[in-house]
Amino acid sequence: MNLFKAMIVSASLACAAPALAGENTVVVELFTSQGCSSCPPADALMQKLATKDHVIALSLHVDYWDYIGWKDRFADPAYTARQKAYANKAGRHMVYTPQMIINGTDQVVGARAMDLADLISAHAAKQARAQVMAEREGDLLRIGVVPLGEGLDGRYVLQLVRYSDVETVKITKGENAGRTVTYVNVVDGWETLGDWDGSTVLTLEATISGDRPAVILVQEHGPGPIVAAAELD
Repeated sequence: MNLFKAMIVSASLACAAPALAGENTVVVELFTSQGCSSCPPADALMQKLATKDHVIALSLHVDYWDYIGWKDRFADPAYTARQKAYANKAGRHMVYTPQMIINGTDQVVGARAMDLADLISAHAAKQARAQVMAEREGDLLRIGVVPLGEGLDGRYVLQLVRYSDVETVKITKGENAGRTVTYVNVVDGWETLGDWDGSTVLTLEATISGDRPAVILVQEHGPGPIVAAAELD
């Protein structure tokens, strides 16, 4: 038995025990745009979040500000669709930037650092509901998902997120014309790997190319709560 399988077995044997509070990794998604004049403070805040061990910070650039005169080269209609799906799930009729979504549920205006800190602390203190483990060996990615405590009631999707560590852009048009902005953890790939029933131990293998950072998310369909996450450097 290799080390990874041994970790999954060990975790599965412990899955019936009560989950401990304070173990949660917190995922923060920032919906931002190079064409939004309100976004640079939130982009700067992401640089601080990216250094925190218990936070996975992801910058998703949307495309609905491109019409103003500056095309965001990181923008993807898929990220706009994801933000709109969050809004629909919450009963909101509009989307905006900068917006942060915390663990797939709570939302905050992206530059409100104190409100964000309170939400991160609250999510980190909750009992962990699942654990995801992953290891990369060349182009092979091994993933294991284990329910904690009584497991979960719902349908969940495993997602592979790829991103670029740091990107600095000199903006010459639009609302941020003349500014040079540094972006961190810029998402440039989002792939669905499979489904999970929330109650049994799951192992799977996937192909992963290159050595860029990667994140595994376990999220309720909807999109709903993110119940587990792991980061690969």
